Amino acid sequence: MNKPVNKYPQAIFLVTEERSCPLYNIGDELKVENFSFSASSYKSGCLYLSQEIIKILSSPDRLGGFSQFGAQKKRFDCGGCEGLIHFEYKKEKDFATLQMKLLNDAEDRRRQKHLDKFFGVLRKLKLFESLDDDTLSDLTVLLDLKTIPVGKEVVKKGDPGSHLYIILKGEVAVLGDDGSRLAEMSDGEIFGEMSLLSGDPMPNAVHTRTVTQLAMLSVKNFKHVLTKFPVLQLFLFKLLVDRAQAMALQSGNITSGMSGELSEIGMVDLFQLINSSQKTGTIDLTLEIGRAMVFFKEGEIIYARFLKLRNRDAVFKLLSIKNGRFSYTKGIPPELDKLSTIGGFMGLIMEGIQKIDENNLPETQS
Repeated sequence: MNKPVNKYPQAIFLVTEERSCPLYNIGDELKVENFSFSASSYKSGCLYLSQEIIKILSSPDRLGGFSQFGAQKKRFDCGGCEGLIHFEYKKEKDFATLQMKLLNDAEDRRRQKHLDKFFGVLRKLKLFESLDDDTLSDLTVLLDLKTIPVGKEVVKKGDPGSHLYIILKGEVAVLGDDGSRLAEMSDGEIFGEMSLLSGDPMPNAVHTRTVTQLAMLSVKNFKHVLTKFPVLQLFLFKLLVDRAQAMALQSGNITSGMSGELSEIGMVDLFQLINSSQKTGTIDLTLEIGRAMVFFKEGEIIYARFLKLRNRDAVFKLLSIKNGRFSYTKGIPPELDKLSTIGGFMGLIMEGIQKIDENNLPETQS
């Protein structure tokens, strides 16, 4: 007779409270099935949380009070990182407590409400045209709707990037320090993405020109979405390149060289400015911990050095630096002219931003 296999029970947990958790929101379901742990389809798993759930399921007395007919409330905590969540156990089909059933019903109503409000509009946006209907429906639940009266401030210059803003209906203006109108945006356009990608503060204030309806994606959910749907990274990068191209055209003197402070133009924007104009030249960086040089040929990076770091590692580290002085000169040394690119510019920048987000940058040694 075969010995029965010892396995974890099939279980679902529901997040009932959340405080600064980098991954999960109230209402998220955490499932254990066939020896595997999973969260919502658009979110990655958390090692701390999975370990906590394994402990729970490995201790029968911790779930012993539950039955298919329901039982007393049982709440668990996970505070393994900088955030904290409370979650409760529920059955596959039944709910352990009335509170969890009400939360589930409320989440279902919230999901349907969001779908009714957003889906038709979002389906028409270029940002989401590559997503199928089921995927877009999942993403829609993550969005919040906000209507802002005419003439009101949406974001202030210098604010930390907190949301990706999608204009569903209305018009906004991007303002300079003197209040001048730098750009206008309307239905279907987005803003706030650069601060979310780079971690830099908002570079300009944004005000409404009409009553404006916005769909807002929080920084936490923005990171989940980019991880789950890399195709959206391509769209956002193209958008950034287009905006950098517009900056280059407005400056009118990129071919003659330029210099300035990194506090005024971020490293990502600086590199994109050269790439979008497809120029051949050298960026010389004077930084607090040393000097760096990046060489471009027809807009692509062919060589980079920063202290003992070279090429890709040097570029990744430089993308994280926010202070220092730069100068751009036309042309590169003859000995570098035959070098190949160190990687496609788009992929290089995206990989560097991801490494910054994961705090996985190469070490510098002088």
